[in-house]
Order: sequence, then structure tokens, then C-alpha cells
Amino acid sequence: MTETPHKRGFNHFKGTAGYIASDELMEAVNCAIALERPLLIKGEPGTGKTLLAKHIAEALGMPMESWHVKSTSKASEGLYVYDTIQRLNDARFGDGDVGDIRAYIKLGPLGRTFKAEERHVLLIDEIDKADMEFPNDLLLELDEMRFTVMETGDEISAKQRPVVIITSNNEKELPDAFLRRCIFHFIDFPDVELMKQIIGVHHPNLDAALLDQVLIKFYWLRGQNELRKKPSTSELIDWISALLRSGVTRSRLEAHIPFLGSLLKNEQDTESLLDYTSKDGSIPRRWEDLGPKFNQ
Repeated sequence: MTETPHKRGFNHFKGTAGYIASDELMEAVNCAIALERPLLIKGEPGTGKTLLAKHIAEALGMPMESWHVKSTSKASEGLYVYDTIQRLNDARFGDGDVGDIRAYIKLGPLGRTFKAEERHVLLIDEIDKADMEFPNDLLLELDEMRFTVMETGDEISAKQRPVVIITSNNEKELPDAFLRRCIFHFIDFPDVELMKQIIGVHHPNLDAALLDQVLIKFYWLRGQNELRKKPSTSELIDWISALLRSGVTRSRLEAHIPFLGSLLKNEQDTESLLDYTSKDGSIPRRWEDLGPKFNQ
């Protein structure tokens, strides 16, 4: 079927060689680009939320700015900061012209994106770490794509609306007014087939029998309700690296889960699993052992 020009104009993002995206995620990205709305991405840690912005920038051939939000972050800092301390120090000890206020205006990631000549991808990472007012404080600037530097009266206006990617770990609810202005997507944890594609990017030509044992053990671990922190995709990739470098065989992996510290990241989870195995708890060797959901 021949793709229409309109359709080609919509599907800007199709993933990259280094980022395997589901159809639903690609649709959400392309919808946000078409509507020029921020894309709000949620999902459990390790599902590639932060990496997504980098690969969108790569796919679209755009430069990227990142704003990693902290609990102390203020929305105004994303626009600019007036460095009064530096100006005071220069006035007391320096030889510069402290009368030039503009020399002490430092643009933040949002401000640099607006001022740039070419269109950017802007990542606002972990927006839910900041206080409740932070998202609402961004609304006006994200809507209008301009702001005024109060100390100088200069107005900075975006020549092109950036592609804005916002991530959240669901630490707190975001305001309704903010949510209404976003395209939303929740990255589901990858199923087995998608996970095989993701692993193939990082570990091409991995032996199929070894890969099966890796995934059987991994999805079994994630299914244990006693775990406080389930292993993520990034931890799975690291675990496979450890297995390959150590030369672990498929037969050893069938009966044992080596390098547990690559997958489980607190002592309670590690002790829980060790206690299970010490009491002759069985570790699955076949997909059938995981139940009908994982029948291959």
C-alpha cells in the first residue's frame, strides 16, 4: 500500500536503531509533534522514558536541551537566572563592567531552546520531583513560547516551537490544567517479543537458547510479589553483559540465577530470593513454568 504524502508528513518518528519503540509510543510522539503539544511520558523506572528524547532528537536531526528537575527546582530557572552573586563579586573584586546587567543573565534550558535559531527537542525530566506549583508555572511559557527578562525588559520568543518531552515517575499527581495541555503516553513494560528486540539492539547475535533462559528467569523474578523493586529493562541489559563476560552457559543458567546483584538492588529482595531457594523453592526452566501468559 502506497503511503500518502499526508501520512508521511505525520509519521516523523519511527524509532531508531538504538531505541525500539512500540507502535503506540510512536503514535503518541507523532501526535505531539503534529499538534505541537508537550508529550508527557510516564512508566516505571528503566522503561526508557529519559532516553526517548535523545532518540527523538536523533531521528528528527534536531539538537537537544535537557532540564533535569530537582526537588528544589523553580520554573523560572528554566528560563533564566540573574546571577546577582557574581555581579556583586565583580563589583567588589573584578575589573568588568558591572553596569551591563545582560552579562549576568544566564539562560536556562527552556530559555536557550526559545532563543535558538533552529528547532530543538527539549527534555523536562522527572517533572514530578518539583513542588506542585512547578508544572502550572510553566504553562504560560509553554503555551506562548516567549518570556520577558524582567531585569532588562528583553523579550525572548521562540522562532520555532520545540518538541517538548516531559517525563514523570508518578511520585505525585500533576495539575489538571497542565495535563490538559499535554499528549499523554504510559510506557508499558515490554512484553517478551518487544524485549527480545530491545535486547537485540544491545546484544546482537545472542544465542537463542541462552536468551530464552535469561528471559524466563527475568520475567519470573518480576512476577514475585515479595519484591519491593522489580528488575527493569536497563538492569536486564546489564545482567546479560555480566553473563556474557563471565561465560555462563545455558545449562548453568537453567538451575541458577548468577550475579543477582545486577537485577535486585536491595537486601530485602536478595534475602527473599535466597530464602526461597534455600527452602528448595523451584526456579523455572521453561516458559510453561511461568503459566499460560507466557506460553511461547
